[in-house]
Amino acid sequence: MPIRYITLQGRGLIDDCIASAVSMLQDSGIRIVGTVRDAPALGEGHACDMDLRVLPDGPSYRISQALGAASRGCRLDPTMIETIAASVASRLGSRQLLVINKFGKLECQGRGLSQVIAQATDMGMPVIVGVNGLNLNDFLAYAGEFAREVEAVPKAVFAWGLAAVTSTRAKAPVTAASVL
Repeated sequence: MPIRYITLQGRGLIDDCIASAVSMLQDSGIRIVGTVRDAPALGEGHACDMDLRVLPDGPSYRISQALGAASRGCRLDPTMIETIAASVASRLGSRQLLVINKFGKLECQGRGLSQVIAQATDMGMPVIVGVNGLNLNDFLAYAGEFAREVEAVPKAVFAWGLAAVTSTRAKAPVTAASVL
């Protein structure tokens, strides 16, 4: 199963595109699993605070560490990403589409949600991933010939997701469980 990805320049634009597409897909009845960014409430915390919501219905997790105001390094909490990965993996079997908001630093190292992506593709599940320019070469090396770019606008991501799920349904073997 090919893996689709989007990439955009500009802080938060990939997350915004993915979140809009997820909303449209869910409104269409597509059963999604994965992650989307959950913006902290305005005025709360530090500008680098990051929250992720596990699809379809939560919970949300703070994935940034509080390292103090003078901190200049990465605030990502790798332990929390591993917790999220386990939560997403446990939901794969009942879903039709995997959405990962960001193929980030941990995924470039073969950690984080990279194993969930591999598991979903092994299951024949369509996958869409957000990738920033800094991680694009690592993502393309990871996904290889299966990677295809989708136009980074919510309607294009929605159209691909809908078509991919419909195509996957058409290829699925008919079983007693699928007709009940």
